[in-house]
Amino acid sequence: MNVNLLDLKAQNGALEPELQEAFMRVLRSGHFILGPEVDRFERALAEFTGAKHALGVSSGTDAILVALMALGVGPGDEVLCPSFTFFATAGCVARVGATPVFVDSCPVCFNLDLRDAARRMTPRTKAIIPVHLFGQAAEMEGVLGLARHHGLRVIEDAAQAMGATYHGKQVGTLGDFGTISFFPTKNLGALGDAGALLTNDTALFERAKILRMHGMDPKYYHQVVGGNFRLDALQAAMLSVKLPHFNGYTAARRRNAALYTERLAQLADVEVARAEDCGCATSGAGEPNARIILPVAYPANGHIWNQYTLRVTGAGRRDAMRAYLTSRGIGSEIYYPLPLHEQACFASLGYKPEDFPWAHRLAGEVISLPIYPEIPAEQIEQVCAVIADFLRA
Repeated sequence: MNVNLLDLKAQNGALEPELQEAFMRVLRSGHFILGPEVDRFERALAEFTGAKHALGVSSGTDAILVALMALGVGPGDEVLCPSFTFFATAGCVARVGATPVFVDSCPVCFNLDLRDAARRMTPRTKAIIPVHLFGQAAEMEGVLGLARHHGLRVIEDAAQAMGATYHGKQVGTLGDFGTISFFPTKNLGALGDAGALLTNDTALFERAKILRMHGMDPKYYHQVVGGNFRLDALQAAMLSVKLPHFNGYTAARRRNAALYTERLAQLADVEVARAEDCGCATSGAGEPNARIILPVAYPANGHIWNQYTLRVTGAGRRDAMRAYLTSRGIGSEIYYPLPLHEQACFASLGYKPEDFPWAHRLAGEVISLPIYPEIPAEQIEQVCAVIADFLRA
């Protein structure tokens, strides 16, 4: 039996009558851009996350872009962000004319290393973007402390982490802005591109709202240059159907992660990463002596497991394991095979691979396994059995 990395049909199919009803409601309304459906979803999202304001936008990428624009980040400014993350984080910094300054990552939680961030501060640093990678919160107390000390703005990239918590508070509500992606593969997935901004600052919210609509306020009068970052009414309606099911999706992902950890940790040459070895704000991470290192949820965090990401140590072993999984019909993915400081489009920044040793190393070690909410437990057992076979081979 093949095991898919993801099965969107399973989740959306279970809600088909409700989704069809929402589609027909939008179709009959004749209101397809912004409007009542978006207003309704924004209110529900703000209530769910605990943010004062939520603003629906066209994608998670555009959410970052609008946040940077609203904060006045532009040419001459530098923005700290991890190298080991999805491209949009740094790509948006470059798009507003600022310079992304890359930061190394922690091999335990995969989030940015605050010690390295502090070392890379300059008088031009204007903002920091912590990414809550794979569904686990970054070390926000340290991020916010660094920001206060240096007068930085904080944009939380929560594209993979809506619903995740840090010391009981939802990520995306702790900085100046939080950005969310509703790409179909996310924990709350739309049926196309969609995203949102969260903020507790009313003035920033109003500025972002104007920027979402070409900087227009009132109609056809433009105070600033914005863009077309509007959320479709249809996507808002689909998301409104799925939002009440979100906690159930999260509980299922957590059960799946626990099953993976329970089964895989029993294998020889497999260890669970130790939360106490996190190197984000301490003297540095320890290194388990194992071929496979399993992810760990920190005690103070509510991990939502957007991905279940292993490290396979040793040159070439990760790629060998992925090839083996593929040969046995097991889906997997590598997030991400090349860190941002090594991407061709950022070559002019002059970084070398060894400038960010953990980002470079993680790109060669990580692999993510199927963990979507609807995956049957027997398929997880099958994945674990194939990994056991690989370790014995």
